[in-house]
Amino acid sequence: MQEKYEILEHIHNDSSMAIHSIEKLIEKLKDKDNKIKGYIEDVLEKYREFEEKSREILEENDKEISEPSFMAKMGSSMGISKEVNADNSDSAIADLLIEGISMGSIEMEKKLKEYDKDLDKEHKKLAKEFLKFQEKTIDHLKEYL
Repeated sequence: MQEKYEILEHIHNDSSMAIHSIEKLIEKLKDKDNKIKGYIEDVLEKYREFEEKSREILEENDKEISEPSFMAKMGSSMGISKEVNADNSDSAIADLLIEGISMGSIEMEKKLKEYDKDLDKEHKKLAKEFLKFQEKTIDHLKEYL
């Protein structure tokens, strides 16, 4: 995939994986009394917006859209179950989310630097918005630690 579309593919895949993971987390916390749940739902909606926007741009440019693998989703689901069963405190949930989002934001920052000169304005803007969203989410989640 051309570099200018690879960053969109990353946004799409990262968002898709986050959506899957957060939905599983919300499911696990369904009967729990966590204060963090409302914020997690807001984060989920924002990831859905980024997934949709990146999908639209890729489809408009006739680019094939890949989804996270079954194994990646399964690993995420198992990890979430294990972590929530061990400790479902807001602090533990925030820590789990910070870890996952941090991995995605590091990759996003690398891709922005790597493809900086090859990106269309629209793609670069979306990538920067995505990175900023991830960074703000991490900062907000730290309040629960």
